Amino acid sequence: MAEPILLHSSRETLLSFLGTFDTLSADDVTVIADQIVVRSFQKGDVLVQEGDLITQCYFVLKGCLRQFRLLDGVEKTTEFYTEEQAAVFFTSQNNQTRSDSYLTCVEDTVVIVGEMGDQAEMYGQFPMLAQITRQMVERDFGRTQDRLANFMVSTPEARYLHLLQTRPDLLQRVPQNQLASYLGVTPESLSRIRKRITKAGQRV
Repeated sequence: MAEPILLHSSRETLLSFLGTFDTLSADDVTVIADQIVVRSFQKGDVLVQEGDLITQCYFVLKGCLRQFRLLDGVEKTTEFYTEEQAAVFFTSQNNQTRSDSYLTCVEDTVVIVGEMGDQAEMYGQFPMLAQITRQMVERDFGRTQDRLANFMVSTPEARYLHLLQTRPDLLQRVPQNQLASYLGVTPESLSRIRKRITKAGQRV
C-alpha cells in the first residue's frame, strides 16, 4: 500500500463535508474532525491489494476509487466510489478473511479512513453521527443492489444508458477500458455502443 499524503486542504474538505449536516453544531463539527483520520492519496495509489486482511474502511470526500478483481490475469471492475460514498469490505471484515479485490485511486483522492471496531466511542459521544453513518451505508448498499439487479437483466447498451442516467460523471472521470470492464463489455464494444447512442440522439 502506498504511503498516504496528508494535504492541508484535507481538513478543510472534511470540515466542509461535516458542516452540511444540520444535526451537528459548529462545536460538534470541530470535535469530530479532530478525531477523524483523513488521508490524501495520489492517482494510481493502491489502498487494498488482493490477499490483504481488511481492517479499514474508506469514505470518499473527494476523488474516485475503483474496486476490481483479477480473473485469469484480467481486471474486472466491480465498483467505483466517488464523493460521499463508502468503500467497505463487509464480508472480509466480518469474517476476518483476506480480500479478493483491489482498491485503487482513479484520481487524486481524499478519504476518511475508519478503523473497524474503533467507532463505538465516537458514536457514544455523538449518537447523531451513528445515525448519519448508518443512513449513508444503507443508501450505498441499496444503490449497489439496484445496480447488480439491473446488470443481470439488461443488455450492455441498457447498462450504459442506465449509467448515463444515474452516474454520468463517471463517463468523464474513468478511462474507457475500466468503464467497459464495469459494464461487462470490451472497450471496442463500448465504443460501438456510444456511437450508436450518439447517432440515435442526433436523429431525434
